[in-house]
Order: sequence, then structure tokens, then C-alpha cells
Amino acid sequence: MFVWLASYPKSGNTFVRSLLSAYFFSKDGNFSFDLIKNIKQFPNITLFEKLGIDIKNDLEVIKNYIHVQKTFCKKNSVQFLKTHSYLFNIKNKYPFTDLNNSLGVIYVVRDPRNVITSFAKFSNYSLEESFDAMVNEISFGGNLEAEKRHGERTKVWTGTWAQNYNSWKSFNYQNRYLLIKYEDLIDNTEREFTKILEFIYSLNKSSFSVDENKLKNVLKTTSFSNMQYLEKKSGFNESKLDNEGKKIPFFNLGPDNDWKKFLDVKLKEKIEKIFEKEMKELNYL
Repeated sequence: MFVWLASYPKSGNTFVRSLLSAYFFSKDGNFSFDLIKNIKQFPNITLFEKLGIDIKNDLEVIKNYIHVQKTFCKKNSVQFLKTHSYLFNIKNKYPFTDLNNSLGVIYVVRDPRNVITSFAKFSNYSLEESFDAMVNEISFGGNLEAEKRHGERTKVWTGTWAQNYNSWKSFNYQNRYLLIKYEDLIDNTEREFTKILEFIYSLNKSSFSVDENKLKNVLKTTSFSNMQYLEKKSGFNESKLDNEGKKIPFFNLGPDNDWKKFLDVKLKEKIEKIFEKEMKELNYL
């Protein structure tokens, strides 16, 4: 069954995937970009294509979300799936997932005042364009003509920043929800990652004990500086291209991304007004 790693884009999902892939898919806990491939992204349009589903019809794709999940869901083992989708339900008939396939969710959230700057850099947007996307756009991608190795082929229904965050809380009613704040993960990675491991083992009803040597290597090799080094050395296939065809660094500012340095007062106030309820709930305000 799946443990979802869910988040709005540029909120720390890749950091969590890196930690988990190094811990669960290596012998010694030393991270490499190859390991992260063990945690797939959903939806991935290629999966629907292989099953003969009409990928040009958005509703047909959505109708088959659970069907596709069933094709690679292993009932007796824990699998991880990354998603930037919000937990929607189209026409009360076509849900994103169900409890037959899902063990639970680890939801990673980040202060939207920092998401906006990181998302702008990643997407080659202005800050205003990034703000507009977070507030109004509900989907990204869907360019079926893009190269197959690029994520742009898959349409992902992210919802707005608030929709994304609020939707996944429904797993909390089943005691299958863990909220991780990016800021806490950066501030004390060992504590927060141990919390994540405890949650996964509890979902699987397994006894929990940490492999201390492996954990030590995980923390060392997934540091932001090491991830930057690895990207410069060998590239990272999830980075995008700018208007001149050059790779935009995926690991750009990380912990140094501070909205106080980049946001003007008007844009800051607009974000805080629109997302006031959620930001207060998360103690960002």
C-alpha cells in the first residue's frame, strides 16, 4: 500500500524523498540521485498511456486514477508515492485515491511567503506570476508534446496553495496523517525525520528502532550543500530549463530562501491576507 508524500510544489517534498530513499533503499544510508527514483510520482501520464487510456481526455485520466494505482499497489508492503496533487474528488465519483490503496500521508508544508520565491525561481516566473499561480491556478503541466523524460507531459491538479494543504487533512480523521513543516525539518532534521520513520512504522504496525549508523549517513549525505554539489556534478532530472534552454538549479537557496529579503511589502500583505486562516493555523502568523 502507498504512503503518500504530498505537498504543494517547492515545499520540501524532494528533501523528504531524499531522506526516505537513502534510509530505505540503500545499504549504508548514503544518498545518490539514483535512489530517489525508487519513489515514483503520481500521477505519471506514462502509466495511463501504457494501459491504453485516452490521455488527451482529462476526465478519462482522472476516472482511472485508482485503477492505475491498483496495477502497481502491493498490498503486503509499504510503497512511497510523491504527489503535488490536492486530494480532490471530481463530481463525487472520481476520487484521487482511496483507503484500499493508501496507508496514510506525510504532508509537507512550507510558509507560502517562501514558497512563492522558490516556485518563481523553479518555474522561471516573476514573483507576481508565482503569486497568481498559488492563488488561482489549479493545475500544471499537461503538454503531451514535451519529451517523455520531462514531467511537463503530466497534468497535475495541484489546487491552490490553501486547497492543497487543506484537502489532505481528511486523512487525519483516520489517524493516517502526519504534518511536517519544512522549517522544522531544516531546523532539526534528525528529530523530524525520526518522527517520519515512527509514523511509517506505526502505519505498518511494525516495531520501530532506528539504524543509527544508517541515519547518520542519511543526514550527512542529504544536507543541502551536498545536494547542491551532486546537482552540479551530475545534474538533476527534475530541474527545468529557462528561456535560453539552460538548466535552472533545483537546489538553489534552500534554507537561505528568506521572504524578508525578496518580497516587497504589498506582495507579502496580499499573501498573508489570502492565506490568513491557514497561516495562523500553522503559526506562520
